[in-house]
Amino acid sequence: MMTDDTPPEKPADIPVDMEAFRARQRSRNRALGLVLAALVVLFFAITIVKMKAKGHL
Repeated sequence: MMTDDTPPEKPADIPVDMEAFRARQRSRNRALGLVLAALVVLFFAITIVKMKAKGHL
């Protein structure tokens, strides 16, 4: 019966560069934020155009 409670070791051949990882993550988050903001502006513009076409504005 195994009673060893030590966590498994991380492979030593995989370097972890957290600073580079965070930089890539920030870059992806900014890009996603810009895409979402562009969609909001697009939907707003479409709504305004539709409302003007129906005479509500």
